[in-house]
Amino acid sequence: MGLAGDLKDDLVGLVRDPTDEQKSILVAIVAIAVADRYFLWIDFPFVVRTTAAVGVGFIALFVVSYLLTGHLVPPDEDDEGGYDDEFHP
Repeated sequence: MGLAGDLKDDLVGLVRDPTDEQKSILVAIVAIAVADRYFLWIDFPFVVRTTAAVGVGFIALFVVSYLLTGHLVPPDEDDEGGYDDEFHP
């Protein structure tokens, strides 16, 4: 199928039935764009504006992820129950 087919399938999946991660990332992208335009209106310097906008995007990403999943970090699917330290058995 190739790269183009995979990208098409991913885009169709995003539009028809997005996962929680895709929803969170989309909200973060929108938050970055809105914050960047807002900071442009205030007339912040470019570096300050973009750094602050990315910070707003990260905050939005974590808030939306928590609201959608109920966890800040999603649990591992393949977690076998504990931590195995190979140096101290």
